[in-house]
Amino acid sequence: MSSSKFVYVTYIRTTPEELWKALTTPEFQKQYWFGASQTSDWTPGSSWEMRMPDGKLGDSGEILQSDPPHRLVIKWRVEHTPEMRAEGYLNVSFDLLAMGASVKLTVVTDGFKPGSVIQPNMEEGWALLLSNLKTLLETGQALEVTV
Repeated sequence: MSSSKFVYVTYIRTTPEELWKALTTPEFQKQYWFGASQTSDWTPGSSWEMRMPDGKLGDSGEILQSDPPHRLVIKWRVEHTPEMRAEGYLNVSFDLLAMGASVKLTVVTDGFKPGSVIQPNMEEGWALLLSNLKTLLETGQALEVTV
């Protein structure tokens, strides 16, 4: 039986400010989101969307919480297919905690419905994206992975 929540934790050699910028700057996002980027003004109540490299809407939602460079929470709906869109909204939180010369990044995706078609994709996706983000911030180069 799957849980309605997925938690991913990683440690990145960077600062909370640099990680926050990486999470919220479209041009930087394109490097580790494989060409996709997000648009928002990153304030509570503002709209949020992710556009795929071809310009199509991938995901949409609303900023629920924003405390730079410590916490970001997004009300997130996957828009890729009608089946995924019908699952409704998830909450995705990003918590950044400075730990010396590194940052502990905890990403929690909460609210999966029983039998979710989105959950397995997001679980695998977060592992790939956050590994790519970590590698990019620490080495200056993204992973060479075909998605």
